[in-house]
Amino acid sequence: MQEEKPKEKLWNRDYIKVWIANFMIFFSFMLLMPLLPIYLRDRFGVNNDVIGTVLSGYVIMALFARMFSGYIVDSFPRKKVLIVSYFLFFLFFTGYLVAGTLLLFAVVRTLHGAPFGTVTVANSTVAIDVLDSSRRAEGIGYYGLSNNIATAISPSVALWIYHSTSNYNLIFLLAVMMSFIGLMVNSTVHIPPKEIKEDRQPISLDRFFLSSGVRVTLSFLCLAFSYGVLSTYVAIYGQEKLGITGGTGFFFMLLAIGLILSRLFGSSSLRKGRVIHNAALGCLVSLVGYFVFALVHNEWGYYGAALIIGLGNGHMFPAYQTMYLNLAEHSQRGTANSTHLVSWDIGVGLGILTGGLVSRHMGYSEAFWCAWLVNLLGVALFFLVVRKFYLTHKLR
Repeated sequence: MQEEKPKEKLWNRDYIKVWIANFMIFFSFMLLMPLLPIYLRDRFGVNNDVIGTVLSGYVIMALFARMFSGYIVDSFPRKKVLIVSYFLFFLFFTGYLVAGTLLLFAVVRTLHGAPFGTVTVANSTVAIDVLDSSRRAEGIGYYGLSNNIATAISPSVALWIYHSTSNYNLIFLLAVMMSFIGLMVNSTVHIPPKEIKEDRQPISLDRFFLSSGVRVTLSFLCLAFSYGVLSTYVAIYGQEKLGITGGTGFFFMLLAIGLILSRLFGSSSLRKGRVIHNAALGCLVSLVGYFVFALVHNEWGYYGAALIIGLGNGHMFPAYQTMYLNLAEHSQRGTANSTHLVSWDIGVGLGILTGGLVSRHMGYSEAFWCAWLVNLLGVALFFLVVRKFYLTHKLR
């Protein structure tokens, strides 16, 4: 009797290393994310309009970097691209320690977006490379857990340091240290050799942005917009309107718990090919979460919405990434990943800018209702446009 071929391992050595390195990227990133609006207000005395402008520069730069990162990752040795971009990501954290003026801080923050955009594309593409093809859909879901666990821990650590010491430099130093550890881990990853083919075809948009994913992007932009508003202004809103001075870390922890739980259950569903099911469920649950946050202005609404949004986004985000990958040729794997992340960046950046303007001139309540309405538009686009297009045009 012929022996059954053993199932390929999901958690192989290189996948674990890339998973840890991604955790370090987002741990470093999320250390600063909830505190930077407060830091800018306290250190430089700026209003919400300026805060939104300064912080959106990072996202805009990451967006431009990611537009070219997919092509670079697909066209050059991935290990070199990964290490160089990770080193620059680590290096820019040191800039926050010496940025003594608002202009210098804005320059450092904006330029930091470029290596962040590139390293996230390179790292996620390498994660797919080191997985067996039979475990890739499942692996995408579990890979995102590294983001989610970092999101659960990192803001709480940053806020504890802030409330205990009021020393922002300690937080910046911790970000430097954690990103350096991630760089060291990634330097030991073995990536399967990939033949670099000389491409004599003229430059086209499809090398940088997956044209078959445009409809998916229109929906995904709206979902990212809502998260951009919420994640950027949740700390300062909690302080100024609800009197929550030490609970923002708990907000992000609940958000991450929801993400982790839904990723754990959703990964097996993705392995069975239920991409549309996961995306639909995630969109609807997140929509409810944003509605609760906009409607209920107390601690129950504040923390309850965090858990609900986490549960929704944990299903939605890997499902959308899988849709991009399944609409792309194998040679466009990097481009598909970069398109997925570029779409998220554009939406988050627009959310940060719009949230700052609306909250300053109308109020936080109106800003969060705006986030919910845009999220509703994204959900409608998914059910009316994206679902049918994906089922008709998917390659796998």
